[in-house]
Amino acid sequence: MNKVSIVWIRRDFRIQDNLALAAATENSDSVLLVFIVDPEQIETTASLNQSAFFASAKAFQANLEKENIHLLILKGTPESQFEKLTAALPEISDLYFNFDERGYGRQRDQQVAHHCQATLGLKTHAYIDYNLHSANEIKKADGAGYQIFTPYFKRWITLPKPTPVKVSVTSLQEKQMANIEPLHLHQEGLLTSLINEKHDKQLVGQVGEAKALQTLKDFIQSHLAEYDTQRDLPFLDATSHLSRYLRTGEIAIRTIYQAVINEPESEGQQTFIKELAWRDYYNMIYAMNPQQNTQSLRPEFQKIAWRNNHNDFLLWQTGQTGFPIVDAAMRQLNQTGWMHNRLRMIVASFLTKDLLIDWRWGEQYFHDQLLDYEPASNIGGWQWAASTGTDSVPYFRIFNPTRQSQKFDPDGQFIKQFVPELSQITNDKIHEPQLLTDLEQKEFQVTLDKDYPKPMVTHKQARLRAIEAYEQSKDTVK
Repeated sequence: MNKVSIVWIRRDFRIQDNLALAAATENSDSVLLVFIVDPEQIETTASLNQSAFFASAKAFQANLEKENIHLLILKGTPESQFEKLTAALPEISDLYFNFDERGYGRQRDQQVAHHCQATLGLKTHAYIDYNLHSANEIKKADGAGYQIFTPYFKRWITLPKPTPVKVSVTSLQEKQMANIEPLHLHQEGLLTSLINEKHDKQLVGQVGEAKALQTLKDFIQSHLAEYDTQRDLPFLDATSHLSRYLRTGEIAIRTIYQAVINEPESEGQQTFIKELAWRDYYNMIYAMNPQQNTQSLRPEFQKIAWRNNHNDFLLWQTGQTGFPIVDAAMRQLNQTGWMHNRLRMIVASFLTKDLLIDWRWGEQYFHDQLLDYEPASNIGGWQWAASTGTDSVPYFRIFNPTRQSQKFDPDGQFIKQFVPELSQITNDKIHEPQLLTDLEQKEFQVTLDKDYPKPMVTHKQARLRAIEAYEQSKDTVK
């Protein structure tokens, strides 16, 4: 009896080093690749995040078509679409997919797998594909999960890492299911309709498996060896830019790890590998704490009296805070859909500590704007900055945005790129433009409160206000 399998594509838009696709191709007689768009998960007006996701899906479809491999696009809930497929093609016997370990994805995968097994009689095959180590793989001696990164990393670094898997394109071509067009299920043009036209220019040439692999190659050649010393300097743009491709599965984490570990040993290499461990760590934390997306993990900080001033939030969103490094970072995010990692920490600290605005507001804004939005790392990062998560920065250790600016963008190169109204300033007052004299404002062609705002808060006072709010929360919870 022939084994006829569906490969359910979700956020794994690549052919190579795809565990579910490799297993289905090797172990099946016929294979059908399926991508399902669930209307319940679609935004009315597509954010850049959503547009990028479906642009990646479209690039994957085009890549498959070049190899004469068909991707069936369906619209509806996964359960309803698998019912239609199995009714039209009763010979389908198996379902292969890469499993989500946390958040909405985990709940969806469990429900769909149960439905396909219990109602449709399919055998399901789920693979941990998105991380080097699964959420349940690294535990303490007593079987509990780690709360602190350092001991987690000490264990993580000792474990063997999975290697990339090869998918035989020839086998996939030979085994793909033929004659599915008469089913009239394919939604031609659906992916294009889900990409907001205003985002087209930003996404041209920026998606696809080949682009992801080239990005990895460029990073290794240009920045890996010095990653430890250059990664915190936004004006150098020396980070990998691979996060957006990991988010959509246009590149596999195994491929990245293997390419990096094959390079000569360096401090940069070891620092980058540690960042991959942070990715696994946050995946584990979110899987262990599914409420993390809405609830602070530290009970003593669940009663913080957030100010949540809407006008303050708008100034932060639009890069009009009067703190140049914060404003440059937010404008970079709004213009490009990406933000340097050091800057993510700075703007998150500023929002939660200087402005006392709930970290969930900032996390949601990042969700809408970031091309590389990934729930576990993003939520984990925001809770770290807000001092509400596991192994987070102490609540009293508050970033001084001016000092951060002076340290990581000393000459203001990054600031000048995204805050052009300050681009003529030639001295170190670019970090504190409110200190410019009238003569300097004339010389540097910037008028405070007209061309560029004065600081919306006094950091020293805001810091004390934040510490008081956190300590009051601790006292309340007691």
